[in-house]
Amino acid sequence: MQEHQHNHSSHETHGKMVHAEHEMHTEKMDQKGHEGHEEHKAQGHHDHHAHMVADFRRRFWISLAVTIPILALSPLVQRFLGFKEAIAFPGDLYVLFVLSSFVFFYGGYPFLKGIFNELRSAKPGMMTLIAIAISTAYIYSSVVVFGLEGKVFFWELATLIDIMLLGHWIEMKSIMGASRALEELAKLMPSEAHRIMPDGSTVDVPLDELKTGDRVLVKPGEKIPADGVVVEGETSVNEAMLTGESKPVSKKEGSKVIGGAINGEGSIVIEIEKTGKDSFLSQVIDLVKQAQESKSKTQDLANRAAFWLTIIAISGGAITLFIWLAIMNKDFAFALERTVTVMVITCPHALGLAVPLVVAVSTALSAKNGLLIRDRAAFERGRNIQAIIFDKTGTLTQGRFGVTDIIKFQEIEEKELLKYAASVEAHSEHPIAKGIVDASDGVYSLDGFKAIPGKGAEGRVNGKDVMIVSPGYLREKGIEMSDERIEKLSSQGKTVVFVLIDGKLAGAIALADIIRPESKEAISRLKQMGIQCMMLTGDNRQVARWVSEELGLDDYFAEVLPHEKAEKVKEVQSRGLVVAMTGDGVNDAPALAQADVGIAIGAGTDVAVETADIVLVKSNPLDAVAIIGLAKATYKKMMQNLAWATGYNTFAIPLAAGVLYKYGILLSPAMGAVLMSLSTVVVAINARFLKLK
Repeated sequence: MQEHQHNHSSHETHGKMVHAEHEMHTEKMDQKGHEGHEEHKAQGHHDHHAHMVADFRRRFWISLAVTIPILALSPLVQRFLGFKEAIAFPGDLYVLFVLSSFVFFYGGYPFLKGIFNELRSAKPGMMTLIAIAISTAYIYSSVVVFGLEGKVFFWELATLIDIMLLGHWIEMKSIMGASRALEELAKLMPSEAHRIMPDGSTVDVPLDELKTGDRVLVKPGEKIPADGVVVEGETSVNEAMLTGESKPVSKKEGSKVIGGAINGEGSIVIEIEKTGKDSFLSQVIDLVKQAQESKSKTQDLANRAAFWLTIIAISGGAITLFIWLAIMNKDFAFALERTVTVMVITCPHALGLAVPLVVAVSTALSAKNGLLIRDRAAFERGRNIQAIIFDKTGTLTQGRFGVTDIIKFQEIEEKELLKYAASVEAHSEHPIAKGIVDASDGVYSLDGFKAIPGKGAEGRVNGKDVMIVSPGYLREKGIEMSDERIEKLSSQGKTVVFVLIDGKLAGAIALADIIRPESKEAISRLKQMGIQCMMLTGDNRQVARWVSEELGLDDYFAEVLPHEKAEKVKEVQSRGLVVAMTGDGVNDAPALAQADVGIAIGAGTDVAVETADIVLVKSNPLDAVAIIGLAKATYKKMMQNLAWATGYNTFAIPLAAGVLYKYGILLSPAMGAVLMSLSTVVVAINARFLKLK
């Protein structure tokens, strides 16, 4: 819990009175661990925040209602509006004292409670400033009521508390909006599942009763209750909220499904593989929470600034009081009003929210798009990346053989040539055969299939003898084949097979590990950002060169063994570059750990890739571009908020102290509170404008 408080010192800065209950609540939930369902956990969190919002709203409206008679009974307001004689009555000052005491103790309670929390942890902040300001005004005014010469501050006190409560109410609503991602994720889960019993009947059971190995029925349009594998039926599933993938994904027997995804048009039976805290959704929720709570270097800056702002406010208040009393010879009431205004306007409210709100919005945004941040410090380093190294197989390429080129030597359509070849290869299990079949838009019926061991396969298609053979077979049979196009394909490291129809050479088909269509755009966009793009692969130099040229990479490392990958990352770092490594997280673990930012791509439901700082659910290189873009945008928003939150004080503090008094410009404490609350709202709104490009 200590660590939680330390990481969230920003929350302490913007008001421990708000978070004292919240931390007790979180502590209790931490002790419970993952008992029960994630939804209930997030619901409790939501109810707690909703309770705090309701509390501020209630205190604001009640205090505002009591402020109206306070204003009517205040001598200064009566003189200003010219109705002093109309409503003056014996003992009216004592009624004013009672009403103001109610607003001070009831409306000011969160701030009075907050000062104790802040002083107990030796971190004076915004609550300290507000509490000192309202207490000074209240005590001084009360003493005046009971005999001291001077001016009462009750109307300023009441309006100041009203505006502070309004500011906190708006702020808490902003925090709720920013942290709603966890609740939205938890809401994805249904409340019940149709468990299939041994006799074939179905029983509706709560989710926490599901166990690994249970079979459940999922009807069309329903949410999948837990991670599992389809054992019956065929359907398409919408996983957009979990992975960011907008298109429905088709599922059949043997396909894995994620709890929380929405089933499409078909009924399916799934066998449960993961429940509770092991499920994909629970891991995502945990990662989002960790990311929102993890240490942020920018937050340290905000905390330091908030601490110094508190010191400046207290010192500034004391200096203001001294100058107006001792040097300018003003009365105590005037000097006190200036002091209270300085302390109120300097409240590091906006500063306390500047970073946490941006953190909450960015982690929510990234999780919603299948970009999971495990380490915020590494995520923030993402904005400085100068070089990115991609693992080739499965990251830049699809990790499977596919047709890249078709060359014909006879008068035959390319599609037709491919279809003849696919008709024979459909009966073979070889990866090359599978690549040819996948590329064809259909096959003809085949007679007399026969494998030629180590050389290819043959059969009769449409009454013709069709053979798909290796270059070795041509050499063996003395079939002449000299074509520059074939030599070029071979030099690129592609696998070339030949198609013979009725004993004559009809054409050639080249295959290679297919480059993902998104890879080219990803590399192009990264280079526009000024980032050097490199590739690591265990493949031979020709293949590496071909992929590198196709994508326009800056550099590549070929024939690299898995244990050598981390060394290559070190080598690039030794050039003085900040390096990101992007790989599938299996044999890339040491390289991911060595890099300044490790990005595991295509992790699917295995979000617990321990060595990665960022986990990308889909196998899409464009997501690596998105996360770097988000890191840059997040940092920019944080800096904007910090600049606003600290910069506005540069003008506001001298104004509050009364430097423009001789020009007739003087801020009241209530006006100071308005400006302070306004800066908080600006910071909150700015954070919400963060977008994923």
